[in-house]
Amino acid sequence: MALSDLLYPDNPKRKQELIHLHQELLDCMSTNFHATNELVGVLNEHLGCTITPIEMRESSTVKENCENIIQVMSEIQHQVQKIDSDMKDKLEPVLYQKLYDIKEPELEKIAIAQRVFSIIFGEATSTAAMVAIKLLGSNHLTLTVSKLIGVLAQIGASVLGGVSITIIGLGLEMILHAILGAVERSQLLTAVRSYEKHLAEFKAASEKYQRAIHEVTSLVRQQVQ
Repeated sequence: MALSDLLYPDNPKRKQELIHLHQELLDCMSTNFHATNELVGVLNEHLGCTITPIEMRESSTVKENCENIIQVMSEIQHQVQKIDSDMKDKLEPVLYQKLYDIKEPELEKIAIAQRVFSIIFGEATSTAAMVAIKLLGSNHLTLTVSKLIGVLAQIGASVLGGVSITIIGLGLEMILHAILGAVERSQLLTAVRSYEKHLAEFKAASEKYQRAIHEVTSLVRQQVQ
């Protein structure tokens, strides 16, 4: 038994808890990568965007993967802002305001958006217009993207950021060394609490983000069927 485990009897339990929390973090991050790629696919296919899909890199650290997904999420935000700018430039003020009027029928909004896309692209499908309206009208998606970017940035800047993604197949002590690095084993509780705090925020923001994306992608699938 390690000396630190004799000095701190709760250490074995905390070690297992720390590894479990780390795996939860990775699972949650992986789900976000998948959801983001789903939205990227919709934007590329229906709105003519050229956003490159992302993948979780096992050879990279948590921070590097956070930075990777933040970059793509920021590009999604930029594309939504660009759609809004195009609508504002091409439409009369009254029509532009209708796009954000919750009392305006959805079909009317889609028709307005389709008219603008026809000017920009020469032609436009109702699916493209519907996706645009969903993105523009979804404060939920805008807010969840911004929130998740903030949480990811915090995780990347924390002690978690320098941890490698790959822990599967490593021995217990090697995993702990990878997670804790130079942190003394006596500070296991601090590390566990840090993981718990960031993971709770990350999971809450991720769930909202994934639901918002699902709203868009499910509508597209219904439209295509």
